[in-house]
Amino acid sequence: MMAKKTTAQRTAEAAVDAAKDAAKDAKKLIKSLPKKAAKKLKPLVEDAKDASKVSKKKVADKPKKVTKSATAATESLQVATARFEAAKKADKKKADLKRAEKKAEKKADEKSRAPKKTAPTKGAVIAPAPVDAPAATPAPVVTPTRRVKTPVIKAPAVEAPASTGDLSALTVVELRSRARAAGHVGYSRLSKAALIDLLAR
Repeated sequence: MMAKKTTAQRTAEAAVDAAKDAAKDAKKLIKSLPKKAAKKLKPLVEDAKDASKVSKKKVADKPKKVTKSATAATESLQVATARFEAAKKADKKKADLKRAEKKAEKKADEKSRAPKKTAPTKGAVIAPAPVDAPAATPAPVVTPTRRVKTPVIKAPAVEAPASTGDLSALTVVELRSRARAAGHVGYSRLSKAALIDLLAR
């Protein structure tokens, strides 16, 4: 008959299994980590592996020693794994933020280019004006030009006296479009604070 396992032996076996599982999980994580981080984690994985490769005789003879060794290796590996996983998540978050910023900048640049194309078409209203009114001479020509110019004059007039408080409520895209309307140059790479400063002058 086989002797019954003691509590210490069962604890030792559980610790050995935990070390084995931790080594397996860390091995998977290493594949997705940068080389530098993977290099730091590899020795800890090896320690956990060694702690899990214990003979049944050793578990039966020295269960407390086996438990201590396996637990220490597992804890060291788990702490390191958690740290590297957190760093990996942080890097992913940074990359996502950069991607989102680039996307927003691209959209803002596209929007800032769009009005430049429409501006000449508004100005082109002056050419058809004499065709629309061949009988009446200067009056119809003056009216469309006023209609075209009025929004352009109004926009900077509203923006110029705007307080810093009003401007801070606007988004970066809105601030850029205001800067464009005001005739500023080189505003597309400015931060929100710099745009507010530029428009408040």
